[in-house]
Amino acid sequence: MIRSAIALLAASVLPLASAHAAETKTGIPLLESQAVGWSKIADDFQPPQSGPGPVTYAKDHPYVPNNENGKQVTFRIADLTNPILKPWAIEKMREQNALAATGKRAYEARASCRPGGVPGFLVMGRVNPLYFVQGKGEVLLINEGGPEVRHVFLDVPHSAHPKISPYGESVGHYEGGDTLVVDTIGLSDDTYIDNYRTPHTTELHVVERFQVTNGGNTLQVAIRVEDPGAFNMPWSARQTYHRTRKGAMEETVCAENNIAFDGSVSEIPQAEKPDF
Repeated sequence: MIRSAIALLAASVLPLASAHAAETKTGIPLLESQAVGWSKIADDFQPPQSGPGPVTYAKDHPYVPNNENGKQVTFRIADLTNPILKPWAIEKMREQNALAATGKRAYEARASCRPGGVPGFLVMGRVNPLYFVQGKGEVLLINEGGPEVRHVFLDVPHSAHPKISPYGESVGHYEGGDTLVVDTIGLSDDTYIDNYRTPHTTELHVVERFQVTNGGNTLQVAIRVEDPGAFNMPWSARQTYHRTRKGAMEETVCAENNIAFDGSVSEIPQAEKPDF
C-alpha cells in the first residue's frame, strides 16, 4: 500500500509539473514529461571513454540477456580481475559467483523488491522506465518498477551528518543548460553497486551527470564512483536512456512471490511500521 501511494502521488505531480515546464524550466534541461518516460539501453553500465571502469562479466562466462537473438539467458558471473576491487570485495564476490553458477542468489535488487542503491538505481529493472519530476528546490527520480524514488535537493550543501540509507542523501544543481549534476553520500552498505553484486561501504560517494543530448531525445549519464573502503581507486561508468516509452507513468507494485523461486531469491524486506 505504501508503494502504491507513492506511485499515485508521483503520477499526480507529473502532469502539474509538465504543464508549467515552459514557465519554470527556462535555461535548464527538461527531463520530465507526462507522456514519455526514459528507457535505458542496457541492464549493465557501459565503460567510460578512458580510465578504470565498472565490473562486468567474466570473460569465460559472458552474460547473455533474454532478448539477444533468442539465446538462453545466463546468470551474471562477475570478472574478479578488475583492478578497482579490494581483496575483501573480491572474496565476497567470489562467494556470490559460486551461488550464481548454481542458479542461486543471482537476481537483481528488484527481484526481491529491494532498493537499487546508487548508482545501482540506474541499472535496476529490465523494462521499467525512468521518470523525473522537476520542482523549484527538488528533483524526483522515479523508476516505475516498485516504484523506487530518489530525492535530489537542489542548490544546497550536504548535511554535516546525513542519515544513512539505501539511496543516501543527494544534492544537485543544473549546469550549462543541459545537465543535472547529482552528488550522493550517506549510502548504506546493504545494496550493491550493480547487477554483478559488487559490494561497497558507507564511504561510497557517487556523482552522476545527467546530460540531455540529441535534441532532447537522449539522456547520457556519466557516473563517477569513489569508495576507499571497497575500491582501490575512483572509477567511472556510463548509462544511456532514450525517450522511447510512450504514455504516463503506470502504477506498478513489486509483489511478494518468493515461493515460486524455491528460495533462490532473497527474502523480501518487511517494514516494521508504516512510513506514514
